[in-house]
Amino acid sequence: KNGMNFETTIRPTALKDAAKLIKECPDTHFVLDHCGNGDPKAFNPKLAPKEERKCSADEWKRGIDVVAAQRVVMCKISGIVAFVPPGQWHAEDLAPVVNHCLDAFGPDRVFFGGDWPVCLLGSPVRGWIDALKQIISSRPEHEQRKLWSANALSFYKLRV
Repeated sequence: KNGMNFETTIRPTALKDAAKLIKECPDTHFVLDHCGNGDPKAFNPKLAPKEERKCSADEWKRGIDVVAAQRVVMCKISGIVAFVPPGQWHAEDLAPVVNHCLDAFGPDRVFFGGDWPVCLLGSPVRGWIDALKQIISSRPEHEQRKLWSANALSFYKLRV
């Protein structure tokens, strides 16, 4: 009723709990930050072969799907580059997380986030932007515009 949004950064193992919260608050507009903390290393263990996974790729996907089923949630495509080892990753390593979020939420409920300065754990901001450009390059131009700016401008009621 106050026109405020609720942005959540949550562990991937708690995505189903986030969906319950969202369902209980149907008049609140939510943003799921950082692709629900999807970890590219869960999709490509070669990025960190000795690291133990707290959440499998399939578990994360199921959680994202449950959250995305709630129509009052936007997904901020951000944060995931902080999970990869600097200089040892490629856009293809981030693509499974990004593409699943884009497909689950659809073109109208996603927007870009730079996640600076945390992104610097894995890449300079330019590296993250270039990787995302590569990942979405085959998607329609109007969907790319929505991701880069149009959806955020609308959601946050900003004017340019």
